[in-house]
Order: sequence, then C-alpha cells, then structure tokens
Amino acid sequence: MPIRLSKAALGGEIEVPTLGGKAAIDIPEGTQTGKQFRLRGKGIKGVRGSYPGDLYCHITVETPVKLTEHQKKLLKEFEESLSKGGGKHQPSGETWTDKLKGFFGA
Repeated sequence: MPIRLSKAALGGEIEVPTLGGKAAIDIPEGTQTGKQFRLRGKGIKGVRGSYPGDLYCHITVETPVKLTEHQKKLLKEFEESLSKGGGKHQPSGETWTDKLKGFFGA
C-alpha cells in the first residue's frame, strides 16, 4: 500500500481495500518502507477451512515528484533541520554493532 511521506513520518489512519470492502489501519509515526501490517480475518478462505485467513499489507513510502518551488524550499529547510540533529532522525543511522563497538570503545 503506497502512502505519502508525510503520513509515514507523522502517522495517521489509512484505508486498505479488502475482499469485503475497506479496512482502516493506524499507521504509527515513523513508519518505514517495508513495514507489514496484518489484518486478521480479512484474507481469503483456506481450501479446507471455513474461516477467512489474514491479509497482509506492506507499506511503501512514496517520494513526491514534480514539486513546486515553494515545496522544494520547504523540503530543503526540513533537510537542514534534520542534518543539524545528527543521526537521531535516521532509523538505520547506527546499527546495534556500532552501538556495541561504542560501548566497548573499539
């Protein structure tokens, strides 16, 4: 399910199409591409089962295209504010092995 960059960063609710209509999913703030959500009982029925299975929703964060000059300016300001904050805004900025090396002073 593609979502906007702002929805991934700030969180919110999205509607997902299912076999029986639409279902709502609460997107937590800071959601990354590849995050998977399970909708219990919203999938197809098994061959030998009488109840529906689960539906999995995979998130893809879309990068905006064809930005106006104003939007580009806002994104540049946003990027500058993130770079001043260091790596704390990047989920993959420091791995657990980097933290371990820092702990032991290696």
